[in-house]
Amino acid sequence: MAQLGGQPIILLKEGTERQRGRDAMENNIAAAKAIADAVRTSLGPRGMDKMLVDQFGDVVITNDGATILKEIDVQHPAAKMMVEVAKTQDSEVGDGTTTSVILAGELLKRAEKLLQQKIHPTVITEGFRRAAEKAIEILEGMSIKSGIDDYDGLKNAAMTCMSSKIVSESREMLAGLCIDAIKAIAEKDENGKWIADIEKVQIQKKEGESIDDTTLIKGIILDKEVVSPGMPRSVKDAKILLLQSAVEIEKTEFETKLQITSPEQIQQFLDEEEHMLRKMVQKIENSGANVLICQKGIDDMAQHFLTKAGILTVRRVKKSDIEKLSKATGGMIFNNLDDITPEKLGFAGLVEERKVMNDSWIFIEECKDPKSVVILIRGGTELIVDEVDRAIHDALCVTRDIIEDEKVVGGGGAPELETAIQLRKFAQTLGGREQLAVEVFADSLDIVPKTLAENAGLDQIEVLMKLRASHQAGNKFAAIDLDTGDIIDDMVKVGVIEPTIVKIQAIKSSTEAASMLLRIDDVIASAKTAGPPGGMPPPGMGGMPPGMGGMGGMPPGMGDMY
Repeated sequence: MAQLGGQPIILLKEGTERQRGRDAMENNIAAAKAIADAVRTSLGPRGMDKMLVDQFGDVVITNDGATILKEIDVQHPAAKMMVEVAKTQDSEVGDGTTTSVILAGELLKRAEKLLQQKIHPTVITEGFRRAAEKAIEILEGMSIKSGIDDYDGLKNAAMTCMSSKIVSESREMLAGLCIDAIKAIAEKDENGKWIADIEKVQIQKKEGESIDDTTLIKGIILDKEVVSPGMPRSVKDAKILLLQSAVEIEKTEFETKLQITSPEQIQQFLDEEEHMLRKMVQKIENSGANVLICQKGIDDMAQHFLTKAGILTVRRVKKSDIEKLSKATGGMIFNNLDDITPEKLGFAGLVEERKVMNDSWIFIEECKDPKSVVILIRGGTELIVDEVDRAIHDALCVTRDIIEDEKVVGGGGAPELETAIQLRKFAQTLGGREQLAVEVFADSLDIVPKTLAENAGLDQIEVLMKLRASHQAGNKFAAIDLDTGDIIDDMVKVGVIEPTIVKIQAIKSSTEAASMLLRIDDVIASAKTAGPPGGMPPPGMGGMPPGMGGMGGMPPGMGDMY
């Protein structure tokens, strides 16, 4: 509300909430810090899991930052931005979600102290931007070259990423599966760079057995059954025909009437239909195909002929699955039976219907050079299977990141600590208040090794002092052994490795989110419009806002002003 000549001017709707200046900033920072604190205890190999129960009673047990924040249904607008940080990190690089959120929370916590010293938010955000650019430059400089041929590097990175998950006992076996899957689908682009699209790695989940029974299938699993009980259930050295059109008699597009004057004509009509279907199946048989995968329907009579021909047939397969099958088996997708040629058929060493728990699935495996593969996840319960799925997704992303970016750094909080030390030196070269912001950024990076130590039950100050001494002595990948509390001078040597791009993305997304929140000095929240059920106004109000009855729609208390 503003004043003009003693008369109030109403700008905002009644019920609108408004917070300005310091209050707005403090409120936003408090919300962001609360979100960071919620996920902080789940960081690292000694991190704890969260049990999340939704309104329907469904349970999720996880320590994946993005999943936790997605499931807790955050309401505060500033807190929602922190959730976006985790989502961005997850979709860009697939790992480091918890790191990015606690880093954003720490940046805001330390920026709050600068705000209390009357330093303008724009100066802080500018300092953060410069610090982030320098931090990325430092990380690039300390990186070690890796890539698709560095099997040990890939395996160690995948195992590092899964060490904090529920699957840590089986991480070596799962890391091997993830590397084999990514190597199978990786392709070079026109510039000779490796590209790995993890969409080509299909994940199938089924509770039962144990985590160690998780397998990689070089092919595809179809959630379907063989159409007829008389067909073979297993075909070796399968020649696979991928068909988009239906194996049925096409209906005429215009209205037709048949005048039948004798029973022979009915028989003739049915015989002709049968003859057409027999010819269609004959074309399939002549192509040499012994497995037919069809996207559309298959006539009952055609099924009978296919059974007699001994062709294993699956129908109504999703378009996306047919496309994956084409990549896996090397077969062409046909739309017309007249176009089929034997050399365009797909190949698989084995096509078999198997029962998994209570469901029948078609396994198409042992493909020669599959560009689409499946990881079949097993586990004791549905909750475990879901968490294994999240762990495998992270490991696949980490493997892809290294293959595409070809750079790694040591893990365990070492790169953050080294970057912080070098940023403090960089801050000395700056003048004015920007220097304070860069120093604050460097101090914020220490939150990663500090949190790892805290979650392992170690004294974080003591750990930090020891680590800084080791880094100052030239050990850029020195970090703490969380089991013993000793300092390890080189995490790369002990196999704790992370992709550089995960660290860079965490710095980028957390800096941008913190900078955006710091620049907000006014929060205007509209009034809630939820009224009583049925859309009726409360009794005695005549459809007018409170206190306005009989005033001709004027604001409350203003009836005598006009």
